[in-house]
Amino acid sequence: MQSIKNFFDEYLSNFYIPKSLHVSNVFEIIILAVLIYEFIAWVKTTRAFTLLKGIIVLLIFWLLAYIFNFTTILWLGGKIINFAIIALVVIFQPELRKALEQLGQKRFFSKILPFAEKKDKGERFSDKTVNELVKTCFELSKTKTGALIVVEQEILLTEYEKTGIPIDALISSQLLINIFEHNTPLHDGAIIVRGDRIVSATCYLPLSDNMELSKELGTRHRAAVGISEVSDSMTIVVSEETGAVSLAVEGTLYRNIDANFLKSKLRFAAKLSKDTEPYLTKLKRRLKHVAQTDKADYK
Repeated sequence: MQSIKNFFDEYLSNFYIPKSLHVSNVFEIIILAVLIYEFIAWVKTTRAFTLLKGIIVLLIFWLLAYIFNFTTILWLGGKIINFAIIALVVIFQPELRKALEQLGQKRFFSKILPFAEKKDKGERFSDKTVNELVKTCFELSKTKTGALIVVEQEILLTEYEKTGIPIDALISSQLLINIFEHNTPLHDGAIIVRGDRIVSATCYLPLSDNMELSKELGTRHRAAVGISEVSDSMTIVVSEETGAVSLAVEGTLYRNIDANFLKSKLRFAAKLSKDTEPYLTKLKRRLKHVAQTDKADYK
C-alpha cells in the first residue's frame, strides 16, 4: 500500500490545477475533449485498435511492476522505451498515413458538425440490401456459381478495396449475379459492400493460416475466414463445388447455412453503432433525454 501511495504522490504532485478558469480555458478543454473523442472513435474503426489494446496491457503491466518494485522489469522497460516512439511510428504507419489523408478531405468534420450528419435511419444498410444479398447468394447456390461477398462494418477495408476494380453501384441481385457469372471480367476475387453500395470487385483478401479449417475448403473459404480475422467484416461464400452457402464472422466459419440464418445475421450487422453518430448530435440527444427524464420526474 505504501508503494501505491508513493506512486500517486510522485506523479499527482506534478499536476497543475489553476485557481481560476477563463473562457479560453473552457474552450480549450472542450476542443481537446472533442479531439480525443474523435481520435478514439477513429482508432476503433481501424486494425490499430487491437494493437492499441495490447499497448495498454503492457502499460498496466509496467505500472504494476513499478508499484511492486520489480527492478529488473523496470530496467528492461526503461531500455525499451527509448525505441518505443520509433517502433510505434513503424507499427502504426498505415493508420497514421490514412489519418493524414483524411485531414485533407472535406469530410473531416462530418462526424462533429450536426449539419453534416448522414441521412440514415440508424442503420448501416437498408433492409432491401439485406434481401438482395440473401436472394443473390441462394440464386447462385442453385447454379453452383462461386461467390465471395465482404460486408464492411466498423473497420474500413480501404486497403483491400484498392486491390480491386472500383464500381460504386447500388446493390441489386441482378448486378451481383452478373458479376459472379462464369467467364465475366469481374467474377474472380471478392466484392466489398459498404452500406447500400458495391464499392469494389475482384479484390484480393488475406488467406487464413488456421490449421483447424477443413481440408475440403478451398481458397475462397480461406480468404473469407482470413478477412474476418483481421477485421469485423462479415463475409458470405457460395461454394463452386457444392453450392453451399457459408458465412465467416470473427474468424469462425458457419457452413451450410440457410436463408433465415443469413438474413438474421445481416440484419443484426445492419444496426448502426452509436459511435458513428456525430458528436454534437449525440450530445444533443443525451441532453434531450435528460430533459425528458426531469420533466417526467417533475410531473
